[in-house]
Amino acid sequence: MPIQFDVDPTSAQLAASTSAFVREVVIPAERACGGSVHDAPEDVRQTLQKGAREAGVFAPHVPERWGGHGLDLRGQAVVFEAAGYSLLGPLALNCAAPDEGNMHLLEKVATEEQQERYLRPLAAGDVRSCFAMTEPAPGAGADPRALRTTATRVPGGWRIDGRKWFISGANGAGFAIVMARTSGEPGDPGGATMFLVDAGTPGMNIVRDIETLDEALFAGHSEIVFDGCVVGDDQVLGEVGQGFAGAQVRLGPARMTHCMRWLGAARRAQDVALERAGSRMAFGSVLGDLGMVQQMLADSEIDIEASRALILRTAWELDTGSAGAAQLTSVSKTFVAEAVNRVVDRAVQICGALGISAADAPLARLLREVRPFRIYDGPSETHRFAIARRAVRPYRRPSTGPTA
Repeated sequence: MPIQFDVDPTSAQLAASTSAFVREVVIPAERACGGSVHDAPEDVRQTLQKGAREAGVFAPHVPERWGGHGLDLRGQAVVFEAAGYSLLGPLALNCAAPDEGNMHLLEKVATEEQQERYLRPLAAGDVRSCFAMTEPAPGAGADPRALRTTATRVPGGWRIDGRKWFISGANGAGFAIVMARTSGEPGDPGGATMFLVDAGTPGMNIVRDIETLDEALFAGHSEIVFDGCVVGDDQVLGEVGQGFAGAQVRLGPARMTHCMRWLGAARRAQDVALERAGSRMAFGSVLGDLGMVQQMLADSEIDIEASRALILRTAWELDTGSAGAAQLTSVSKTFVAEAVNRVVDRAVQICGALGISAADAPLARLLREVRPFRIYDGPSETHRFAIARRAVRPYRRPSTGPTA
């Protein structure tokens, strides 16, 4: 089957409308708050999303049944990149993490009753959500098999006990999707189950909001303690014992949508660098005529174009259900995360003192935001491990013992 990189006219028009909305509405809002919304009031989100609805760009990824535009991943790629040009663009379009990934998971895995109860209000922007899997050491992190939070059978449901941290968007979320072990021991490859836990359920307590390098994810990142938190059988998401498999439904596409959004941030950083290089006089010429600056600009153009091509190729693989999608997802996530960091870092260097100014250019806050991307959704080292393991698998021979 030939690989299709073309974007349909509907997606292209939606991307153009998103670009205009981001420049005219979202970037001024970002400047007003300095890109920091960890502690922002709820009306900031509601105002931005109201504007996105009025502009006709709200919920590009959500199926039409739930009030969205129903774009496939290739269509999402161009729209999410346009949204990511501002740190608050994805929030405005209701396609920011973790809600965007949770919508996809609920659409694919939840029962009809669960979709009405959780997906419909989430897709409409009436509530927010979080995905509670990561735990303090020695619990689940880059290795989800280390999962220590447990869910134990009780009459009519399950009792959840454990501790989660760096749970994005938990503060003020309407519900959490919680990963807990229903069988086996930490280190076992299976035995996990996902649960839908409503905010305010007794035994689920946010114990602190964690101060982090990034500040543009609405409501920040929290630590949650589950202590005798009881949920009903109807709040099991997917099948009991199949939580890790269910999570992969979410994590593969979510890694790619992260790449799409952050590519928009890299493109904004490059635009700032290009404007500076074309106007700043130094050593008798504009910066853009100096060889070392030209190399940095060219390398950033290469990183942006290569990232976009990888994203579109992987989106096609995921859209068509290709067997190679898992490998390309890891390749794309690793390359794009590092390329985005390189682009923003070069832009800071080209702009000099302006680049590190918090008030006069967006680069300082972009640099702060993109660095954690090399850790989110699996650090680069974990993905490289998986990439190499898959690559060598067809060449592996049975061991015959040491040779002379």
